[in-house]
Amino acid sequence: MAQCLIGCGSNTGQRRQQLDRAIELLRFMPGITLLNVSHLRETRPIGGPVGQPSFLNGACLIETDLCPHDVMDMLTAVENTLHRERDQRWGPRTIDLDLLLYEDIVLEAESLSLPHPRMSTRRFVLEPCVEIAPDVKHPQTGCTLREMLDNICSPHLHVAIVGVPGAGAPEVAAALADATLARLVHAPAQLPPINSLSALTVNGERELENEWRKALVACAQPLAVADWPADPHGTVTDYWLTTVALAAAEVLPPQALDRFHSDFSPIAADTVAPHVVILLTTSAAVLEERMAFCARQAALHTDIFADLAALCASTNRGTMTDTKAIDVVAALMRLQKRLVGCLRPQQKISTVESFRPKSVVMLDSSDIAQAALDAVAAVEAMA
Repeated sequence: MAQCLIGCGSNTGQRRQQLDRAIELLRFMPGITLLNVSHLRETRPIGGPVGQPSFLNGACLIETDLCPHDVMDMLTAVENTLHRERDQRWGPRTIDLDLLLYEDIVLEAESLSLPHPRMSTRRFVLEPCVEIAPDVKHPQTGCTLREMLDNICSPHLHVAIVGVPGAGAPEVAAALADATLARLVHAPAQLPPINSLSALTVNGERELENEWRKALVACAQPLAVADWPADPHGTVTDYWLTTVALAAAEVLPPQALDRFHSDFSPIAADTVAPHVVILLTTSAAVLEERMAFCARQAALHTDIFADLAALCASTNRGTMTDTKAIDVVAALMRLQKRLVGCLRPQQKISTVESFRPKSVVMLDSSDIAQAALDAVAAVEAMA
């Protein structure tokens, strides 16, 4: 039998009665044993249409012999019974039932993601879960739910907006800082060339290694523990120090990479790690479009996608041909894959690792404006 955590919410109609009815329907479903139910909490709506009513939110712990997809089908059936409508993203609903955790399974399918991809930054989800299952561990972080809740309740929250150059991290970070009044820290140095052929032809191995170490030291400096202010509104950064290490692995030869990693650990230990990472991902086609935009706007000195423009300039050292552009985009997509694998591992994590943040949200940044709105909603959900 598998234990599952279910998130429950309602913000239209007779909210409490609808939630009670949903729990009763779950109680009598074949293959389901209801183990525990949290108290309900009044919470304001996050994202979605303006002016919608507040929610009642809770959670329940069940035991089942159903597989994850069958549990989802069962939850959908309960929602349909209670007249759930799905015509608007994050819109009002009579009932909302989310499969948050199914044992320690990590699953990424078209119709189901486990653990629930947004639970780690949603206080209205974590609080009722901690009430009934505080010591259950999140399989992608190795942290207990209580530790995850404590993490997003930090009085001086550090949120890192992370993505490859061109994914929109500086733009989304600026929008988030404006919306939350947080202190904004931009990356003080750009990544050196990350397509290995260009890197090795421009520099010798030792010079290349030194270039990456300089970038590491420069990026670590604004994150130093000794100089970190206790800003009541928190801090938003548009980079994550570990990205430098992941990118270096793309280009440095094995011995140089070993030396770089030896330097990285003590430097990173003296920095403030993010409580939350918002990971921006996009497609190769979008990166190609943004590279073309940077080329067209170069004479105007625009700040839009400046990180991508700087990378292209340092990689190119001349005219950006189609072949070079394809090479750069391929390197960026490899780095993005490394970031996703590091932050959203597709298997259970057995031990907590200091470099991995306790809370991660992954957003599609193909539409920068929408990504900024989603990032603001993710942070508002922690309040």
